[in-house]
Amino acid sequence: MNISTRSRYGLRLLYELAARAGEGPVFLKDIARRQDISEKYLSKLVIPLKSAGIITAHRGAHGGYSLSKRPEQITALEVVTALEGDIAPIECVRDASACARSGICSTLPFWKGLAEAVNAYLRTVTLSDILCKGAGGLVTYEI
Repeated sequence: MNISTRSRYGLRLLYELAARAGEGPVFLKDIARRQDISEKYLSKLVIPLKSAGIITAHRGAHGGYSLSKRPEQITALEVVTALEGDIAPIECVRDASACARSGICSTLPFWKGLAEAVNAYLRTVTLSDILCKGAGGLVTYEI
């Protein structure tokens, strides 16, 4: 399982919007400059984030983007799913018909457990957590 640049940069884009919540829409060019990400790349990320109801586009001279919900209502799972789709570690976890052995596979429960653990963690972390607590304050699981 590999989380792509789409999700990494998408979270950074949303971090900027959360940090400026209540100040009005934010221009992509300003986010691009602050986060050192291509504006062209960010413009591709806003499409699925908007479709998922995570951000809102504002047109006009004072346009830009803002969060559609409060930061504490947006989970990392929502963001990653909007940008990556399902992040199952192997195809048969997502679609049992992808593997002829899925009905008898002795390792499938392991892969399903891994997928659920990742999803459970992403479900617990909100954009507010990322904004306020930083990496050191996020929920961790003991192994």
